[in-house]
Amino acid sequence: MTDARAGIVGRKIPKRFQGRLHPIRAGALALVVVIVGTFLAFSKSLPWQQPFEVKGVFESAANIRLESPVRVAGVEVGKVTGVEHEDGSELTTVTMRVREDLLHRDATLKIRPRLFLEGNFFVDATQGSPSADFLDDGDTIPVTQTSYPVQLDQVLTSLQSDTRKDLQDLLKGFGASLQRKPAGADDKGQDPDVAGESAGVALNQSLTYAPGALRNGSIVNQSFLGTERKDLRKLIAGLAKVTGALDQNEEQLKDFFTNFNTTMAGLVPVQADLQEAVRLLGPTIQKANAAFGHLAEALPPTRAFVQAFIPGVEETPATITAARPWLRQFTALLGKPELGGLLRELRPMTESFAKLIARSIPLYRQTDRASRCFSKVVIPAGDVVLDDGGSTTGAEGFKEFWYALVGLTGESQNFDGNGPYTRVATGGGGNLIKSGKLPGRPLQDQQLFGNAIAPPQGTRPHKPTKKPAYKPNISCYKNAAPKLNGPASSVGTPDEVTSASGGSR
Repeated sequence: MTDARAGIVGRKIPKRFQGRLHPIRAGALALVVVIVGTFLAFSKSLPWQQPFEVKGVFESAANIRLESPVRVAGVEVGKVTGVEHEDGSELTTVTMRVREDLLHRDATLKIRPRLFLEGNFFVDATQGSPSADFLDDGDTIPVTQTSYPVQLDQVLTSLQSDTRKDLQDLLKGFGASLQRKPAGADDKGQDPDVAGESAGVALNQSLTYAPGALRNGSIVNQSFLGTERKDLRKLIAGLAKVTGALDQNEEQLKDFFTNFNTTMAGLVPVQADLQEAVRLLGPTIQKANAAFGHLAEALPPTRAFVQAFIPGVEETPATITAARPWLRQFTALLGKPELGGLLRELRPMTESFAKLIARSIPLYRQTDRASRCFSKVVIPAGDVVLDDGGSTTGAEGFKEFWYALVGLTGESQNFDGNGPYTRVATGGGGNLIKSGKLPGRPLQDQQLFGNAIAPPQGTRPHKPTKKPAYKPNISCYKNAAPKLNGPASSVGTPDEVTSASGGSR
């Protein structure tokens, strides 16, 4: 046994077991960690962390006590850590531990009961305006920003026996007035919507207008706050100065109201016009503000223009002196010997020119109609691409016209001594073409014949069934542009083809 133990003690410990904690040490360390974690879980604060505390001054503590919760919007944000009575006054200072950067300097505090009709109390806080600074550690919220609830015993104490009886009578009278049905004389001059209804029903109906009235009232209250900080304070200070000045001038104030009454009496006959003027005052002020803004923008360029114009004004006397010789010559030019003779010579020409203008008016009218005809009818028609099926060139009609002139010029070139002439293939081939009867011509010209290499496929455009109406009393530009690819441009029946042997097909 001794030899075995000696062998174990003398044996070298493997490296994988070196450096590990002893089981007793590991257990002690785990116990310390559990204790610290439990403390932090229940205390919810670190022992080395400095608590952030603020104070509030109340007229009455109202049974607030230590560990009472502090809430913001119903969420608990802290605890009451101290309640102290101020010496020489009825005020009480309540110390609260809250989270840092939570309450602003204009925050408010209210002590509220946690249960209806008495019970535990808590501090109900508002964070204040975001624009205000945050409270620092140890700062105090003044009594003007705090309030406390009135206890039921205080109400009952202030209502002694006689006062209670009067209050009962008041409540009974108020209830009777709400339930009483009005008589016919009571409804004289009443609003038709509530005529014949009790006061309670009328009050309930008036609540339908409450949302709009409350919304408009909130807008007015918001406007009274001003647009900048301390606007309301400045308004009250200015109002105090005005009232102080009015108090010092009492006689003048009496005269003012007397004259004001006289002025208002004079405005009564024209109150409709006054209402219209007040209604138009708002848009007028808006336009005036815009005009003044543009005027302010125009003042710097105007100032620069005036400064640049000053040297020119300073040179005006020298300019007038230098211009006097020219003025003398120009005055002589306008005299009878010069301009008067020229006017006498020009008078006959002016009369003739006036007659020419008068006679040219009809020509201008016809020219205007012709121009409109070209712009609205001829030119649009020339811009149309004629649809010839597989033979369509894709070019506009006016281009094809000039292409034809170019081809005609090529056909009319002078290649021999016979002079210019047009060479046209007049025929040839075994297809004899015979036209229909042409009325109104001599007998020998009523039917035409010709030879073609290939038989004709048709005539385009086809011959209309009747002659289009001619309307000389309607101007050309009033007609719509012709539809060159419309039904009238379809392919008509080809002329009769008679072969060289005399057969027809």
